[in-house]
This record gives sequence, C-alpha cells and structure tokens, in this order.
Amino acid sequence: MISSKNNHKSIKVKLPKDSPLTLQNRLKRDIQLNYGAYLIVIPVIIYFLIFSYKPMYGVIIAFKDFSPGAGIMGSPWTDSFGFQHFIDFFSSHFFWRLLRNTLTISLATIVLGFPAPILFALFLNEITNDKFKRTVQTVSYMPHFISLIVICGLIKLFTAPDGIITTTMAAMFGIDPVSLLSIPEYFIPIYVLSGIWQEIGFGSILYFAALTGIDESLYEAAEIDGASRLRKAWHITLPGISTTIIIMLILRLGSVMNVGFEKIINLYSPVIYETSDVISSYVYRKGLVEGNFSFASAVGLFNNIINFALIIVFNKISRKVSEVSLW
Repeated sequence: MISSKNNHKSIKVKLPKDSPLTLQNRLKRDIQLNYGAYLIVIPVIIYFLIFSYKPMYGVIIAFKDFSPGAGIMGSPWTDSFGFQHFIDFFSSHFFWRLLRNTLTISLATIVLGFPAPILFALFLNEITNDKFKRTVQTVSYMPHFISLIVICGLIKLFTAPDGIITTTMAAMFGIDPVSLLSIPEYFIPIYVLSGIWQEIGFGSILYFAALTGIDESLYEAAEIDGASRLRKAWHITLPGISTTIIIMLILRLGSVMNVGFEKIINLYSPVIYETSDVISSYVYRKGLVEGNFSFASAVGLFNNIINFALIIVFNKISRKVSEVSLW
C-alpha cells in the first residue's frame, strides 16, 4: 500500500498481490542468499522422503491378505471392506491385555521417568565444583551409550537368583531368591527403573542446556532479596526452562502408545506375558516371527493412529493452557 500526501490529504492506493513471477523471483533470491542452509536441509528432506514417506505405501497391506509372491497390489483385499484384520485384533482376547500393559508401562515411565532428567539437571546446576560436576555428568551419560543387549544382559544378571539385586531384596524383605524376571509383578518396576538409570544423564543434556540460557542477573537480584536456593529454583529456574519442559512433555504424551519392543523382547518370556507383552512386541511376534504381515501392519497402524491423535490433542490443550505448543 502506497501513501502520498497532497495538501495534508492522504491518498492510499492498493497494490496488486504478488504475482507468481514475483514469488518465483523472491524464492530464487532467497535461495541465492541462503544457499548454504538449503544445501544442509536437502539431505534431511531426502532422508524423510525415502525412510518415512515412501514406506507409507506399504500401509496398504493392513487392508489386504498380503502375499509376498503376489505383491502389494496383487494381494486380495480382506473382508469387511478391508477392515477384517482390525476387527480380528479388537475382538481378540489379547487386545485388552496388550492395551493395559502398553498404557501401564508408558504412563509409569512418564510419571517416574520424565521428571528424573529435569531434577537431575537442577541438581547439577546447583553444584559449584566444576570438576565434580563434569565427572558426575560423564558417569551419568555412560549407560545411554551402552548397547541395549548389554544393558538387558546386566539386568538379567542382577535379577538372577544369585544376582546382587535379588540377594539384596532377599536379605531386606525376606523374599525367595528366584529370578525376579520370572515374577510378573516385578517386570514393570524393573523395566521402568532400569530405563531411568539408562537415560537420566543423557536426557538431562537438553534441560541443562536450557538452564544456561537463563539470565544470571535474575539470580543476583533474588540473592539480594534474600531468596534461598529452593526459592530461586522454584521462581527462576523452573519458569526459565518451562517452555522446554512443556514441548518435551507434549512429544512424550504424543507417543504414549509407543513402548519400544527391543528391550521388551530381550527381557520378557511367556511366563510373564500377562504384564510384559505390549502392542509393539505383539506386532513383532505376529509380523516377523509368525509371518502374518497384514495383521501385524493393521495392529501397528492402529497404534500409530492413536499416537497421532494424542499428539494433536495434547498440543491443542497445551496451546490453550500455557500458550506453548509445537505448532
């Protein structure tokens, strides 16, 4: 809009919107000015196109009786307008057990595991001895970089009848010295607590980085006013990293139906399926072990649709409550 003054009067003229040619020139100019950024993002786009979007074509087999010989398009559609595999899963006696175990493990991990890296980062932030702080950080990061197979091996070793955890619990609580992983009631605590031990250090990196962005003058002003460490942490530190906490919580709640099968299948056994079998491990058994690819795809698609819906819901709630959201 152009404004020109004549005898103290303003004449406003509306300009036409950008034509396609103008937009094309602007895009070309932006690429010329920021070609380095475009070069960096191209491999990322290619990666997601190949490994995230192209495989979505294979979702079709969830609605078909897939045969590797006939191929995806050559395989026949299932009954009930292609939803027979979903109906079979919902009517299966495994459905409620899988749903209950998945939600129980995931919610327990969120309730106990999500605050752990935040509290750990706050404790590290209060340590004034830099050498000791770096040592604690390094030691806490190490379990994250250990192979999951090794981690599961250690868990089995510690919870064996003669393992250190089993013998300690037997001495303290008088329980029988048997393998703790053979008792269904112990699987979820073992899974959740071992996950906290493995990820608490590495998960605190993001929060510790957010802490460095807080203005030091706020702490100085609070100290002048006589605020204690607890007061400063409550009124300055936590509000300073609240945006990071909310975003990470939205992402975690949006994947509440995702419980990684890798650790599950390395720890569970048919004896404790009642509390350890989750949707992802069920998909693994049905798809890769039994070769029922269509049924496994239907179960996995159901799981991903629920996660997609949850992340939209929680993002909307967060935007209304805290004005912080992913989009």
